[in-house]
Amino acid sequence: MTKTYLMNSLIEKMQSPDQDFRFMGLNDLMSEIKQDPASFIGDEPTETKVLKQVLSLVEDRISEVKNQAVKCLGQLIKIIRETQMELVVDSLINFSVGKDDELRDISGLALKTITSELPLEGKITPRACAKLAPKLLQQVSNTETPPETLIETLSTLSILITRFPAHVSDPALTPHPLPAIAPLLSHSRPAVRKRAILTLSQYVPVAPPALVNDLLQNHILPFLAPNANLEKQRTTVHLVAAIIRQAPQQLTSVYNDIIPGVIKAVQRDDDELREGCLQALETLLLRSPTEAAPFLSSIVQIGSQFIKYDPNYAGPDDGEDEKMADADDDDDDADIDEYSDDEDTSYKIRRASTKLLAAVITTRPELLTSLYKEVSPVLISRFGDREKTVRLEVWATYGILLNQTSMYGGLPQSQENDSAIRKRKRDSEERMDVEETPHTLLRSQVSSLSKALLQQLKSPKAPPPTLQAGFQLLYALLGVLPGCLSNQIISIAAISQSVLIQSPATSTSALHLTCLSFIALYFATHAPGTFSMSLPTLTPVLLKSAGEKHPRVASEAFRVFSALLNATRPVKNGEWAERLYDQAFQRLSIHDTDAEVRGCAEDCIADLWICAPDVIKPKGGKEWQAICRTTGNTGGAVRVVTKVARDVEMSDEWVNCCVEWIMGLLKKSERGGKPEIFIALDTLLKRYSSGVPTDLPPTLVPQIKSYISTTDISLLSHALTIITVLLELSPIATFPEVERELLGDIYQIAHSPLVSGAALDSLLMFFSLLVQADSQIATHVVPSLATSAEKANKSDANLANVAKCIGQVVQSAQGVAAGTIAVYSKYMKKSSKSKSATSVVVLSLLIVGELGRFIDMSKQQDTFSSTIEHFAAEEEEIRAAAAFAAGNIAIGNLHQFLPAILRIAESDPHKKLLSLHALKEVVTHCSHGQLEGVAEQLWAPLFQYSEDAEDSTRNVAAACLGKLTTTHPTRYLPQLHSRIHDENPAARATVVSAIRHTLAESSPSYDELLASLIMDFLDLIHDKDLNVRRLALSALNSAARTKPHLIRDHLPTLLPSLYAEMKVNPDLIRTVQMGPWTHKVDDGLDARKTAWETLYTLLDTCLAKLDLSIFLSHLLAAISDPSDEIKVIGHMLLARLSASPTTSIALAQRLDELTPCLESTMRGTAVTKDTVKQDIERAAELRRSTMRAVAALSKIDSAGSAPKFDAFVEESRKNEQWGLEFRELLGH
Repeated sequence: MTKTYLMNSLIEKMQSPDQDFRFMGLNDLMSEIKQDPASFIGDEPTETKVLKQVLSLVEDRISEVKNQAVKCLGQLIKIIRETQMELVVDSLINFSVGKDDELRDISGLALKTITSELPLEGKITPRACAKLAPKLLQQVSNTETPPETLIETLSTLSILITRFPAHVSDPALTPHPLPAIAPLLSHSRPAVRKRAILTLSQYVPVAPPALVNDLLQNHILPFLAPNANLEKQRTTVHLVAAIIRQAPQQLTSVYNDIIPGVIKAVQRDDDELREGCLQALETLLLRSPTEAAPFLSSIVQIGSQFIKYDPNYAGPDDGEDEKMADADDDDDDADIDEYSDDEDTSYKIRRASTKLLAAVITTRPELLTSLYKEVSPVLISRFGDREKTVRLEVWATYGILLNQTSMYGGLPQSQENDSAIRKRKRDSEERMDVEETPHTLLRSQVSSLSKALLQQLKSPKAPPPTLQAGFQLLYALLGVLPGCLSNQIISIAAISQSVLIQSPATSTSALHLTCLSFIALYFATHAPGTFSMSLPTLTPVLLKSAGEKHPRVASEAFRVFSALLNATRPVKNGEWAERLYDQAFQRLSIHDTDAEVRGCAEDCIADLWICAPDVIKPKGGKEWQAICRTTGNTGGAVRVVTKVARDVEMSDEWVNCCVEWIMGLLKKSERGGKPEIFIALDTLLKRYSSGVPTDLPPTLVPQIKSYISTTDISLLSHALTIITVLLELSPIATFPEVERELLGDIYQIAHSPLVSGAALDSLLMFFSLLVQADSQIATHVVPSLATSAEKANKSDANLANVAKCIGQVVQSAQGVAAGTIAVYSKYMKKSSKSKSATSVVVLSLLIVGELGRFIDMSKQQDTFSSTIEHFAAEEEEIRAAAAFAAGNIAIGNLHQFLPAILRIAESDPHKKLLSLHALKEVVTHCSHGQLEGVAEQLWAPLFQYSEDAEDSTRNVAAACLGKLTTTHPTRYLPQLHSRIHDENPAARATVVSAIRHTLAESSPSYDELLASLIMDFLDLIHDKDLNVRRLALSALNSAARTKPHLIRDHLPTLLPSLYAEMKVNPDLIRTVQMGPWTHKVDDGLDARKTAWETLYTLLDTCLAKLDLSIFLSHLLAAISDPSDEIKVIGHMLLARLSASPTTSIALAQRLDELTPCLESTMRGTAVTKDTVKQDIERAAELRRSTMRAVAALSKIDSAGSAPKFDAFVEESRKNEQWGLEFRELLGH
């Protein structure tokens, strides 16, 4: 079928008198275009004919046909010619100014549709914008345009501005948007003014500064005067709030005029104006907290004043608020219920004030102490607000205050310390007052807070959302001050009982879950004596909840009982424990029990065995038959068996049955849960009171054989651990099986480069216990390990692992030490060279090094001499192995061998680096006592070797100095400190690098001394030498990771310097000629990258000391940095910030600022004929990193405050190239 014939047939359908045919014609045209856009393109007259027919159907009398025509235009606008695009725009504009209301509405919808569907890139987009923008602006400027058309036109302009800001901000555009839209701020229709405010605020970020200034001087500042017209002042305040939300930087120069005007306007007697002012101040705090700081006290005062604003309700005075909370709740409820005024809008003022105070709490965590003094009592006094929405907003705001306290308020004192403090204070009132901290101030207000809140929850008419919000607030309170609700247990128990006694429905299940979670936390954070008297009230309803059909409610109820059992341990007797056992056993006996419920019931059984053995032992153990099943998900059962085996003395019969069950699970082919199975087996084997049965190893060892491979390193580690345990507990029965079944496989594993970490530790322990089980085997194991390594492919053999294994064997059976040293010393002699000598020599050196660490080789002087001779070998592998061997041999006899290494380092410049590596082995592996004896001997030479040396030499020397410093901090820290101002930059680099290695030691023994010096060391981030600055930044990173307490209080001084290092310095960028190409090299990249890595670490360890507004203002530089590595760090920072409820609130206000950079990175650079494969792969990886960040950011609740970001997310979801991958990351 030709294109012309197809199009003509569709035109014929669209011209049909039957509305269904017209609709289907449009639908078929859309389908054809979506499947193949080229099906429309071809014969221009036919295209125009089709387009005119679609436009004519916009005027159709049937609504469904008109709407379908609009959708069709949205698809056509992407592919039509420029002349046809002009036809569409002109036709729709003409429709929109007509007198037909329906046609005007549908044309407005069509204009918005085609504007939304215009491709972001393409030839037609500039032409469409150039055609559309003037037409729309002319309509806006026309005083005769109907209000409904104005609203639709402004909506279309908003889309145009948001999607194509560059095209709309063209200075040549006539009329210009700002002068055209600004007069509408005085329009008689509020809806037009509201739409004009939104459109203006979206345009201001891209508008020319002169026009923005004109807007400020003529349309904003004059109407913020105290005597300004009320209507215009309302509009102006809303406009200010909208501009702050979209582009706060545009108002920076006039904030000192705007903010006082808004603060004065809030006192005018007009509720709508007052609400707008409060919302504007809230937006100001969230978007520009720094600029709002000078006015903060006035803002807090306004929030505190108007949160009580209720002119239509004659309630108690402020001073009687607390008395009101204690009044009879039934009478209060009756009074509130009787009062009703549908026209009362004062609640909006109170709600806006509450949100304003929430913004203060969110953005100023450093003021928590004063907030607890000024704001917290006010919030507590409004816990009983008569309007439900305000009441919930007040509770939510207090929840934010508690969250900020948890994150920024410092660590609360323990219950014991706190009790002692209160007792001492009572004993001596005249003593100095306890320091006021957020936690102490909160504790002093807990009584009034809990009374006011529980008073609201007691009401029988309290709806489920109110009860749920109340329990959430109580939960947050216990999270900050564990154990603080001891005096409220009676009320809490009564309210909880009234909630849980009702069966959970769809609308109340969330309330049940929240209530149960709170009770579990209450049990976990309070002493048993606090709630023991209330257990008869609570346990019946908790048991009822455990029996509910709703799986999540039943699961949470079992978790509550687990918390109760652990809190009251040991439970000697209790009817509730008996009934709990019956309930849990019933759940486990039913095969179709929900998986989560089964898991929680299993955990309850484990807790009963641990915490209430007197209750459960008489039951005869019937529950284990239900727990230890071989079908379904057995992960929970394995954890329960492990837990009970670890904490309870069980009979050997029980252990044996569990071992058999575990062995059955091991036979299953699925990998999931195997690590837990091995942990359970390890625990069970160690619990045999009369020893491992002799018939168990012959059965178990062959079963474990399949896991002795490098296919899964994690399982290999666990399997070796089990074999090791068997060798330790039952060597006679296990050794023959291991020798016959496993030893050959383990020889192959020993030289695998994949074996490291925990797997290597397990392997070494295996060889140690193998030799202890049969000392004769050592003479066979050593040569077998070496032979296996020699036969292996050179690229697949990790000789260092083999040497470690041989060293472990010899250490456990030192009778073979002399022979082993003699054999491998022979291979080290240079006269023994052959074709395969390199790997043999390397292995021999490594083995001798491992043995030298615990054997004094002073009698084998020739072995040490041979090792030193290999410092001059041609092969780098031999030289490195020789340095390793020399250093470790020296450990065996420091007095004899260490001076020799030092002499070589001093006398032979070519062997200096190797000698330093040998010294590093000494420093790393010596015991603390040994190091103390030689530290002084090493200190001066190490400093001497590091000066005027290459970076590699200096780094090794600095690592040794850092380690030596930890041996005697009082002696060596001052020596390092004395050289921080050395004229030689190499010396300064050595000092700061040594401190970095010192900080890597987590021991707190020298923290007090280091605390007084650390800022002097870190001050080197201002050093004039770039390398010293980079190393100082790295030292700061190390301090932030391992000793954050030493730098937290100094961050206000350090952060400005850190932020300065994050900027690209053009002076450090040089151009390098590479053949016919030029290449730019950024010498500051390493320092900049280190600075960003340090900031990422600070986000984890010192978040409470970071000013988020300043932090976020610098974050934009990371995601726009020329370096892809720094962009990735920026993406990781975004993901980290978006995951925290506290930081995500601040981040939500900046999403639109971040969007352009994220969008640019997502699109990447255009692929040309010169683009190589590596560049394409690198760009793809960077795009994936960006998508991960955007997916994380999209989970933030921005509440519509980031339209650009929301549009970007939606476009990314629909993108043909990466949309599928992005949707997977979103979880859709």
